[in-house]
Amino acid sequence: MPEPVRTRTCLPRIRRLASIATAMCPRSCSSRLNGGSGYNGRMPATAPSPLTLIRNVSVFAPDALGPRQILIGGGRILWLGDAAEPAPSLPGLKIVDGAGLRAIPGLIDAHAHVTGGGGEGGFATRVPPVPLSRFTTAGVTTVVGLLGTDDLARSPGELLASVYALREQGLSAYAWCGGYHLPPATLTGSVRGDIVYLDPVIGVGELAISDHRSSQPTYDELLRIASEAHVAGMMSLKAGVLHLHLGDGPRGLALVRRALDESELPARVFHPTHVNRRKALFEEALDLARRGCRIDVTAFPVEDGEDAWSAADAWERYRASDAPCERLTISSDAGGCLPTFDAHGHLCRMEVGSSAALLQTIRELLARGHPLEQILPAFTRNVARLLRLSGKGELRVGADADLALLDDAGHLTDVMALGEWHLRAGAVRRRSAFESADGGAMDDRD
Repeated sequence: MPEPVRTRTCLPRIRRLASIATAMCPRSCSSRLNGGSGYNGRMPATAPSPLTLIRNVSVFAPDALGPRQILIGGGRILWLGDAAEPAPSLPGLKIVDGAGLRAIPGLIDAHAHVTGGGGEGGFATRVPPVPLSRFTTAGVTTVVGLLGTDDLARSPGELLASVYALREQGLSAYAWCGGYHLPPATLTGSVRGDIVYLDPVIGVGELAISDHRSSQPTYDELLRIASEAHVAGMMSLKAGVLHLHLGDGPRGLALVRRALDESELPARVFHPTHVNRRKALFEEALDLARRGCRIDVTAFPVEDGEDAWSAADAWERYRASDAPCERLTISSDAGGCLPTFDAHGHLCRMEVGSSAALLQTIRELLARGHPLEQILPAFTRNVARLLRLSGKGELRVGADADLALLDDAGHLTDVMALGEWHLRAGAVRRRSAFESADGGAMDDRD
């Protein structure tokens, strides 16, 4: 572990920052109307967030910083101090003892069906929307919603409304425009228009390739959508990424390889997901990562003998390769249908994805002896940098106060999103308006 950075407590400066933070109310209702990528999903409030100091906590930012104190106010991290320093004396300060706990950045789930997914087996197989606490009790403080197979009965308007609802409840929420099919489902009539004019929309996804449920996009169609996303990202200072659903088809990532070989588009525009669903597909994805693409592993259940890698196995194989560590992300497919089809494309059975699989993967990797600081970036910093979410994915001064506290076994005890506790000492503090108590039960434990 690196030596802790010694900092000198500057009480006048801390008091000044705390005063400013207390006076701010960044979660005003009108902030939702702000344009560009600066809006970070803060919920409406009538009073500023309380000042909170978490003491005696081991900080993984995601880098291991050792024992620290974290001062939080106005929804942001105001100060990171050495554990040995005296606590600042500030009016209204709430002190939390983090002894024996590890503070990590809130997880970023870049692939979640917030409206519910499914529908491949008829209308009765449509998955219900995912309630707020299903994210927060899994340590997720930032989510990117999308449409999948059903981008018809599930509309872009419904997706955007669900994203705004999560924002109003205190989560940082964004969206991919489009869905599996072409032409992409949009609100403005174009991919470029949705990304540029709709604040939560940061890119296109999940456009399906190598899948019998896809629109069978051609190479030229793929390039056109990717270029629309890329240019819109430049105009709006957003991610501008094409998030690609990969099916089980034998063509795999051939279209993306050809795009890298023949087009002028940068590799970072292409973000293939579900790349661990076949072992050969994962090897293809590793080659793309070496060429500059970010690849996304899905934390779904894998049975013994199945031709797939679990998220933990895929993480280990990625780390053992020569692909750059910063080009791996891991998401959950929360709320999405995890189907099994027969040779004729008929649905045989289905499971439903959950954000809880992210923490389960982290715990599994910890149990295998991997350091937490090596595990975390694929769930936090790597995702934030790909999506250009500057206040996310790290615990540092000025970042959003999105964090989770873990015990020695890697189980979740507390979750804070934008400076507000959603989970405290294992108890859910906030739920969706129509969410039942059992809907918010902690489900990250094995």
